Parts: sequence; structure tokens; C-alpha cells
Amino acid sequence: MKALFRMLKILHVIARYRLDTLIPVQLLPRRIRPLIYLMPWRYMIRAKKNRAVRFRLALESLGPVFIKFGQILSTRRDLLPDDIALELAKLQDQVPPFESALAVSIIEKALGESVLDAFSEFNANPLASASIAQVHEAKLLSGEEVVVKVIRPNIEHTIHKDMVMLKTIAAWIDKLPDGKRLRPLEVVEDYKQTVFDELDLMREAANCATLRRNFKDSELLYIPEIYWDYCRTNIMVMEKIEGYAVGDIKALKACGIDMKLLAERGVEIFFTQVFRDSFFHADMHPGNIFVSKQHPENPQYIGIDFGIIGSLSPEDLNYLAQNLYAFFNRDYRKVAQLHVDSGWVPKETKVHEFESAIRTVLEPIFEKPLAEISFGQVLIRLFQTARRFDMQVQPQLVLLQKTLLNTEGLGRQLYPELDLWQTAKPFIANWIKQQVGPKRLFHEIKQNGPSWLEKAPHIPDMLYKVLENQIKHSPSDVHQSIIKINEENQFRLKRNKRVIITVGLVVIGILFHEQFIQIQMLSSKLLANISFSGAAVMWLTTIFKK
Repeated sequence: MKALFRMLKILHVIARYRLDTLIPVQLLPRRIRPLIYLMPWRYMIRAKKNRAVRFRLALESLGPVFIKFGQILSTRRDLLPDDIALELAKLQDQVPPFESALAVSIIEKALGESVLDAFSEFNANPLASASIAQVHEAKLLSGEEVVVKVIRPNIEHTIHKDMVMLKTIAAWIDKLPDGKRLRPLEVVEDYKQTVFDELDLMREAANCATLRRNFKDSELLYIPEIYWDYCRTNIMVMEKIEGYAVGDIKALKACGIDMKLLAERGVEIFFTQVFRDSFFHADMHPGNIFVSKQHPENPQYIGIDFGIIGSLSPEDLNYLAQNLYAFFNRDYRKVAQLHVDSGWVPKETKVHEFESAIRTVLEPIFEKPLAEISFGQVLIRLFQTARRFDMQVQPQLVLLQKTLLNTEGLGRQLYPELDLWQTAKPFIANWIKQQVGPKRLFHEIKQNGPSWLEKAPHIPDMLYKVLENQIKHSPSDVHQSIIKINEENQFRLKRNKRVIITVGLVVIGILFHEQFIQIQMLSSKLLANISFSGAAVMWLTTIFKK
């Protein structure tokens, strides 16, 4: 019965906001088209606002689950028309709070004691309310001021019910002639994963702790402290922060904040999280960002709400950085080749055709002054173009795209003259430079040296097994290879000794001052094994000569 009432509610909202006008009738199967014209509200309710606003208002009226869905849907700029995507990006978690008594009951059940025993002070009136949870002010027995985040009661049950309906709608859209291009089932599945992750506040607390560690003592960003003794799956307690809402431009200017520096630091924070840490806050809308009230000449951001976090693999980071740098230099061939090399588009893609498509889309954009070009929109247009070449959706890149759009939009709201390209290019160039050359080599030796030395004694045995296996299958080829190896072995043996001793000393100097004797013994063993490998090669040569 509840499901029936929920469906009737959705139909009422569709009628009220005339969402039927968002469906191109000409794309529907012929047998379904008459049903659209039979809908009574088509002749009773006028569509007074544009389609994007009506869609946003409809989602807001359907409640928290649909609001969150709209927020996530707004990140899929590769699927949505620009006007709808921009309007959905305005969705905020400003929803009515649930009853305070219920919040107190949830907290007490999770902690196993009364809020009066757990806290010296607790404000039953919520400080803020969002689609998934709401927040209350409190004070610990030790005196620290904190906020207590509480998951909405029965929200999981509500999400499950609405997910069934969303999947039903998505399946219907998927069957339309042009429906598969929108990938509705995939979008709903992405949403399901994201929203259920947000229901686990222990996961959010861990994300917060990681970001706090990454930006410890940073002038750029402050992350509140987590109080783990009070955290559970459905409640989280963290340090209370004091700051200006980043969207309150009037207050920021009134207190003398350096707006240009603030905007540039937002960009720096984004690229630092992505390229230095590969761990970035992926829900950076204005409601989750504040600016410290201290040191207005040296402004510092404060972040909250860490339910959605993005991460990139080293391979994705490398290709992304090279893509961005190729953008800056308008090297479209490089961009196309990188997409193929990274596997973002199929290997059989014709690079020259892909390059031509990219140039056609991006060259008109680059004719504008750099300060007028939206960095995020360039990426969106690129991904849209790549879709024509069967680029598969990369979830980590969708989150990155969303975060970049939020960062750029926020930066230009704070300082309209912000040139994100000029701000970002040196950062990207420096990162690429750090990935090659002596510094990178030194880092690899420092990080992997002990592992290399540990594996080195086993190399002769591995070589022997490979040779033994090859002898069974192609002895003549192996015979020639062994003769060649033997001719070079005496020369290389002396050189390898010097190289191994040098590498060992470098590793010793970096990591193992106190373990000198152990490393020395290991190096001796390694040299002995190398000598053994030389003797083994000579022995095998003798056998083949016979």
C-alpha cells in the first residue's frame, strides 16, 4: 500500500511540474505516443517555468532520496543537456529536520548511554539538516565543542523503496529508441553505490581522518578532528568548526579576505588532493566549505562532509596529467593517443580520426581568451566527444569532473577574473617533471630498494629454471644464447659487482644506517649467487659443446 501511495505521489509531481514535456514524443514507439496525449494534465496544467527549473523543483518536492539523486545526476554532464545539468547543480541538502527526540534516541542507542552522561552539553535543536543526516551541537565531558552527525531514521528503507522505482523508470527509459545513450541503468547503479556508502558514518570518519593527516599543519585547508570513541555506523562526532560560509561573499569581503588568493588556493587544494595524495573530497559544493575567520590576509579553507571521496590509480594519474598538459599546449594528437594508451577508448580506435574530432570540438573554445574558458567544460566536451568513439564510463573520472566543476565554479564566484589555466599549468608541469629524472629514481630506490635486495638472491635460481625449461623445448636456440651470454659474462660480472655494491650503499645511506652489518651480509650473498650464475652458464656451455 505504501508503495502504491509513493507511486501516486511521483505521478502527482510529474503532472504538477509537467515533466512529460521533457520526453521527446517523436522518439517514443508509435503505440505509446497516443498515451502521452491522453494525459489529462496536458490540458489542465501549464508549464510556467523552463524545463530545467521544473525538473529541479520536482526532485526537491520528492524528498531527500531524489534530491541526492539529482545531485549525482548533475555530475553526468556527458549525458545531460547543459541547462538541466547546471540547474541540478543548484540542488542543496536543505531539507526539513526530523524530530529531535528521535535523534536523541538514535544517539543514546548507538552509544549505549544517555546523552546527558555522554556529553556535558547537548543541543536537541539541530544545527543543520541534509538529505541523509542532520547535525547537533554538543560538548564533550573533557570540554571540547563538537558536532554530532546522525543518520536519518528509516532512511535505508526509504532508499530501497525509491531505488526500486528509479530502476523501473530507468529500465523503461533504456528501452526507448535513444534511451541506451543516456545509460539510465548505469546512472541509477552509480547512485545506489554512492548513497549507500554515505550511510556508513564510520567510512566518512575514516575519510575525514585521512584528509586531516594529508593536510596536517597546512595553510591551505583545515580538516576537523574526529573523536573515534563516539563514532558508530549511524553517528559521528567531530570537532566543531567556526568559519564563514564560502558562498557568503559579502561577509568574506567585509572581513578583509584576500579573494584572489582564496580563489587560487581553492584550485591549489584541488590539484594537491588529486595529484599529490590521489585522495580528493568529491562533494565540494558551497554547503560543505567554509573559510576560517582567522588571518584574512592568509585565508584558509575548512572542509566538512566527507561521505564522497574520489581516488585515482597511478596509471590514471599519469595519463590525466599528460592529458591536461597536452590541453595546455593544444597537442590534440597527444590527447587522442593518450586516450587509446590508457584504455579509455578501444585499442582499435583510429588515432587520426579521434584527433580530428577533438580538434573540431576544442579549437573554437581555445579561440577565446584563457580567462573566459571553463576548464571543466573543456573536459566535459572532451568526454562527450570520446563517447562517440565508444569511451566507457570511468567512475573515478566522473567524480573528478564533478569536483573540478565545483572548484572552478566556486573559484570564479569568489574571484571572477580567476584564470584557472594559468593557475593550474605550473602545478601540472611540475608534477610531470617529478615523475621522471633523478628525484623519481631516488624515490623508487628509497621505496623499493629493500624489496629489490630481498629478491636479488633468488634471481640465479629463477634464471636457471627459465634456461632449463627452454632447453627442453628449443635446445639449439638456447645453445647459441648461452654461448653469447658466456662471452659477455666475464666482463659484466665485474661491472655488476660494482653496480650492486653502489646500489646497496645508496639504500644503506637512505634507510638502513642501523642495519649496516645485515645489508653487508646480504650483498655478499648476492655476489656469491651472481658468481654461481656465471659458473652455471659456463657449465651449460660445456655440455652443449660436447
